[in-house]
Amino acid sequence: MTLQDENEKNTMIRGGEGGQMEISFPPTEDEKEQEAVIEAVLFTMGKAVELEKLALAIGQDQETARQAVERLKERYEKDKRGMEIVQLEDSYQMCTRTGFYENLIRVAAAPKKQVLTEVMLETLSIIAYKQPVTKLEIEKIRGVKSDHAVNRLVEYNLVYEVGRMDAPGRPALFATTEEFLRRFGVGGLSDLPHMNPEQEEEIKAEVEEELQMKLEDLPKDGAVQGEAEEEKR
Repeated sequence: MTLQDENEKNTMIRGGEGGQMEISFPPTEDEKEQEAVIEAVLFTMGKAVELEKLALAIGQDQETARQAVERLKERYEKDKRGMEIVQLEDSYQMCTRTGFYENLIRVAAAPKKQVLTEVMLETLSIIAYKQPVTKLEIEKIRGVKSDHAVNRLVEYNLVYEVGRMDAPGRPALFATTEEFLRRFGVGGLSDLPHMNPEQEEEIKAEVEEELQMKLEDLPKDGAVQGEAEEEKR
């Protein structure tokens, strides 16, 4: 097969119903551009690519493609890059150079960065200043449910359940952890920026008022028992 025949073959791809659709594109003649095209293909595919497909990519015969990929391979080795071109029978693949595996493991083994959303930061601030605090108190200040935010903060080891409130339902009390202090560079809770006293008292009063209302709405043990007996009659 001549070079012209190979180029004509490279401009043909299969279309629907078993037919062929001709796509006209000029072959890549410049050697540097051939290497660039092959480099892009190997990087994008992320797996071994047959020499036939590399030839198709540059619109040349397989021998020309082989020479181009070998030049690219040699250049990678000469420059001691982090990637290398490896030949696998009649295919080529771009891989990480073996000498850098230990460096990659350091990154792969590193813990994922914990992203704190605005909602989580707001919830964390309330817990930090009002601890120990219940979810009910947090939700009163924020005005919305805070289950998800609190659960994520517990998962991130920034807050924990410090105990239970001595009240009907025994709601959980949450406080900040030592990890919270380390994460935000605070030596202790006393080092937290001071809130405006008037604002703090206003928040405290609102929380206590709402909490008292919620507790009053809870059925008393005697009332529950009386209702149960009434239903039995």
